[in-house]
Amino acid sequence: MFKHILLPTDGSDLSQRAVDIGITLAASLGAKVLAYHAMEPFISLPYDTEMMAFPENVYIDQANEHAVYYLEQVRERAKAAHVACDAVSEFEHRPYEGIVRAARDRHCDLIVMGSHGRSGLDKLLLGSQANKLLLAADVPVLICH
Repeated sequence: MFKHILLPTDGSDLSQRAVDIGITLAASLGAKVLAYHAMEPFISLPYDTEMMAFPENVYIDQANEHAVYYLEQVRERAKAAHVACDAVSEFEHRPYEGIVRAARDRHCDLIVMGSHGRSGLDKLLLGSQANKLLLAADVPVLICH
């Protein structure tokens, strides 16, 4: 059935629950997993770059540190379940696009992702990476909330 499961994570409790579900599923199927973390790119306006309190290099270093931490959590969970795990992180303005690309490039056949299950005005205003992923993905998506 599924042989390579993509597990996007943002480090939240919700995404960790989805990771655990994905790892459990992978263990039962003899599949491997790919942990994925999208980092928001640094954005600055040209006229205020001299005065920024948070320089770009500091932001990038911290984003990379968080990514390493989040992905290591997935690796540890996978290792405990005896599931092979690879990990990748990248800067991406639209995380759902990075997830779709990672699934395609790494030949994943299932994506397991957490969602807050927002509805109504919250969904309209805040958007939903999970909803966008459902529309864009070429492989099945399991949404956990």
